[in-house]
Amino acid sequence: MAKDPFEQFAIPGELRSLAEQSVAQARKAVEGYIEAANHAVGQMHGQAQAAHSGASEIAHKSMEYAQQNVTATFDFAQKLMRAKDATEVMGLQTEYLGRQMQTLSAQVQELGQSAAKLVVDAAKPKAKPNS
Repeated sequence: MAKDPFEQFAIPGELRSLAEQSVAQARKAVEGYIEAANHAVGQMHGQAQAAHSGASEIAHKSMEYAQQNVTATFDFAQKLMRAKDATEVMGLQTEYLGRQMQTLSAQVQELGQSAAKLVVDAAKPKAKPNS
């Protein structure tokens, strides 16, 4: 019977078993790593969506406030055009400036609260989706 020329390269059973166990453990470790990476990406995506949603809300409010302020300014300008004397102009200006300061203060406060909520919501850990 001819001797197998590759017999000298045969892997002993114990070594083969150890190699198979190592491969199985490596596969399990990589699968765990991939699962953890997917979970992290999912959390980042959720936080990015929350941030985008919050930023969109702030942008929308800012545009709404700008429109309100421009409308108030045009209303003031129209009243000025109808003023009969300097005393009425001064009264209209005082009224307009006082109202605008209150309005701007409220708008800045509301935008600040929205921005703070955005930061808090983005920092919250997201609920783990059911798999």
